[in-house]
Amino acid sequence: MYVSSSIHIKPNFNSSFSVSKTLSKSSSAYCSSGYSSLGFSSTFRSPRWSYGVDWKSPISLKAQIRTAAVTPVLNNFHRKLTTMASENPFKGILTSLPKPGGGEFGKYYSLPALNDPRIDKLPYSIRILLESAIRNCDNFQVKKEDVEKIIDWENTSPKLAEIPFKPARVLLQDFTGVPAVVDLACMRDAMNKLGSNADKINPLVPVDLVIDHSVQVDVARSENAVQANMELEFQRNKERFAFLKWGSNAFRNMLVVPPGSGIVHQVNLEYLGRVVFNREGLLYPDSVVGTDSHTTMIDGLGVAGWGVGGIEAEATMLGQPMSMVLPGVVGFKLSGKLRSGVTATDLVLTVTQMLRKHGVVGKFVEFYGDGMGELSLADRATIANMSPEYGATMGFFPVDHVTLQYLKLTGRSDETVSMIEAYLRANNMFVDYNEPQHEKVYSSCLYLDLAEVEPCVSGPKRPHDRVPLKEMKSDWHSCLDNKVGFKGFAVPKDAQEKVVKFSFHGQDAELKHGSVVIAAITSCTNTSNPSVMLGAALVAKKACDLGLNVKPWVKTSLAPGSGVVTKYLLQSGLQKYLNEQGFHIVGYGCTTCIGNSGDLDESVSSAISENDIVAAAVLSGNRNFEGRVHPLTRANYLASPPLVVAYALAGTVDIDFEKEPIGVGKDGKNVFFRDIWPSTEEIAEVVQSSVLPDMFKSTYEAITKGNNMWNQLSVPATSLYSWEPSSTYIHEPPYFKDMTMDPPGPNGVKDAYCLLNFGDSITTDHISPAGSIHKDSPAAKYLNERGVDRRDFNSYGSRRGNDEIMARGTFANIRIVNKLLNGEVGPKTIHIPSGEKLSVFDAAMKYKSAGQDTIILAGAEYGSGSSRDWAAKGPMLLGVKAVIAKSFERIHRSNLVGMGIVPLCFKAGEDADSLGLTGHERYTIDLPDNISEIRPGQDVTVRTDTGKSFTCIVRFDTEVELAYFNHGGILPYVIRQLSQQ
Repeated sequence: MYVSSSIHIKPNFNSSFSVSKTLSKSSSAYCSSGYSSLGFSSTFRSPRWSYGVDWKSPISLKAQIRTAAVTPVLNNFHRKLTTMASENPFKGILTSLPKPGGGEFGKYYSLPALNDPRIDKLPYSIRILLESAIRNCDNFQVKKEDVEKIIDWENTSPKLAEIPFKPARVLLQDFTGVPAVVDLACMRDAMNKLGSNADKINPLVPVDLVIDHSVQVDVARSENAVQANMELEFQRNKERFAFLKWGSNAFRNMLVVPPGSGIVHQVNLEYLGRVVFNREGLLYPDSVVGTDSHTTMIDGLGVAGWGVGGIEAEATMLGQPMSMVLPGVVGFKLSGKLRSGVTATDLVLTVTQMLRKHGVVGKFVEFYGDGMGELSLADRATIANMSPEYGATMGFFPVDHVTLQYLKLTGRSDETVSMIEAYLRANNMFVDYNEPQHEKVYSSCLYLDLAEVEPCVSGPKRPHDRVPLKEMKSDWHSCLDNKVGFKGFAVPKDAQEKVVKFSFHGQDAELKHGSVVIAAITSCTNTSNPSVMLGAALVAKKACDLGLNVKPWVKTSLAPGSGVVTKYLLQSGLQKYLNEQGFHIVGYGCTTCIGNSGDLDESVSSAISENDIVAAAVLSGNRNFEGRVHPLTRANYLASPPLVVAYALAGTVDIDFEKEPIGVGKDGKNVFFRDIWPSTEEIAEVVQSSVLPDMFKSTYEAITKGNNMWNQLSVPATSLYSWEPSSTYIHEPPYFKDMTMDPPGPNGVKDAYCLLNFGDSITTDHISPAGSIHKDSPAAKYLNERGVDRRDFNSYGSRRGNDEIMARGTFANIRIVNKLLNGEVGPKTIHIPSGEKLSVFDAAMKYKSAGQDTIILAGAEYGSGSSRDWAAKGPMLLGVKAVIAKSFERIHRSNLVGMGIVPLCFKAGEDADSLGLTGHERYTIDLPDNISEIRPGQDVTVRTDTGKSFTCIVRFDTEVELAYFNHGGILPYVIRQLSQQ
């Protein structure tokens, strides 16, 4: 008998969550998922139109095989290469799936045909991994032993068993897509120079690239904002866009969705997500890895998806199986229903805090329980979207009737939906709440009564720092008092009530600490959800009716995730009220959520910077790390779209919405929050009448047709890219310069200097910022020297196709804190040999020119945030050989390995401070010269020139990662293997 080791977490909204834990002999937990029948109702009508993309078939299995081993197995691999890809040992369970009216949908590998009772207890998310392993099993890339490991998940997962996984497709956005296509183009050149066939560099699985990260809020509060911002977007990015258009023609299996179409994850949810693939009559579950950490949004649709580094995604495109540790699965049981006025955003911020407290890094989270019936698909997608913020690899919602209703709403044909349901039912991957539920085994369990969720925001600097709305004013004052940190600004008491008066285009204006200067309805997290979008519009309407208006110096914006949003806002008649409050549509892309918030008015910027005002941004995004949203907003709060409008109206975060009025109405009376807040019933009524299937159909029938500006881009029809040396956007990177067919082997680190010494929670935004290029930065100097005017600098994110700029932009975040500077904030460091204070880039180049290695010291959660491959590529180009940290974010650690940088973890309870390390020492890391002598997770000794030595854990987590390190990184490894075929 198994005893649950579940974690019972009940929200205690007055303080922290109360936790009670029952330990057991078993490492797993039976979390009962049996519940009574639920009635699922839908306010949506079902459309009838065909959906699908005619993908080119992958090349033969034999040509896809890649090695996943290291020396001494490497030699064995070469012998196997001639006889590999044996017949699938599970061909006996290949089963026909009949159509109701006769004929068949296709064939599939049947999990029930295995007759293994352990499969019935597997979480649904693990079943997707199992099906993939069975379907791809050839006893070389994927072995029968791998299948057995997954079936025996309950016992193998706690042992951190390693398995291969082959996702069905890859998802890119343009910030990460441009460097990915640059790498592919460069790999073709490398193959050509090695005398091999350059056309071997081609995606073997469908690759969808959505251009959504380039549009900035240059123009706001204008009816013409969409067109004006798109014109500026094309002016800045014409070269990048033409390069991506070339890639879509030069590479097979690559679909590019043009600018102005929407945000990648919303487009993925509403259009690209297949749920079940039917490739030449073979049926299998959709699964996806993406070069954006919020790829997890698709988990809300029952598609297994998560973010990976661009480097890892490129290897996946080229047929390399992903090597992953078989994850634990946290069961998250939902019960009850949300109270009126509480939004999905409030729910996801609550879930984020709970899961962050529980600890789910590297794990899947699977949601279940009778509360599932109370969540729309869009609500589920909101929760799944923020998986990176709560630290999980996935936040998974298995397919059920709600999923099928959403598929019909968004235009998938009846036949497609019928095929999806039939396949998932036949393969025991469908949840039917009208049937008894098998008891699932989870690694641990959490429980949440939806009725206990209350309105909240998160901030001012981290997504998991949730603040109940009723405590916001007191929390804000605590932040002003507290020392500088995640919850502190250290504003002296006598300066906290300071009022700065200024003139805004001839109008009297004022700012205080906490004044809202940016209010943005943005991000796929929320703009995919009709209830919160229409809820925001209702807040705007009620405010207009009462005579309230947003102050003109607040930069307001609305950036929908797809054209569907615009259609239902117009259908509802509510867009005009958003416009009256300044929330005009500014474009279809990520905008403020990724730092593309555009400039503040010069008068506002001056008032903030000249008076050291702690100004605030309120946005419906998923990330609020310092320096990300805008350089001048030191306080950034995540909130639901309706709350964004409410805070814009209030003009400050220093307000108690329960007790203080938002403003004075046209009748001279105070207007309170409760006067403008819509009920759940009001919102549901508008959603039902305004969100219609034809909106999805018409939007996505036209999506790949592009627009005039895109269609007029002229690109060459060549398979090899012609690099333009003078280009400041696209530049041939040096990764494969002087590459030979012989792997360089592992390299230890000797007498390295410390380039930077960090504390906790250094994010990829700190390491490789995506936002604006500061006028005094090394990147700005590089652009100036090449005649680029400052107004055309664009952002770091838009210039990721140029390694020269990105190397100069590494560690260029203006808010970065480097302990070597003794409290000074900014992108500088100390060059240890000379004692000079230099930009990080200049110091790194000085070390490199002297032939000196460098390392980085860091605290916990190093590399958290976006799955940004340049956060690994940049340090590699700066000459960084190793990062020694207390812990790493999952994707970033993988990216470091992919670029040949050694990730090392201090032993538990130790860090640089406890070991007395200042960063002024020189470091030698003792690694064996032979890759066969290195094991995943082994201890290594680090010695310093001061006589101190300490033991670290080398964070190569799998044998495959050791192979990458032996080759100098994942891309050289893939090139060498492809060249030998």
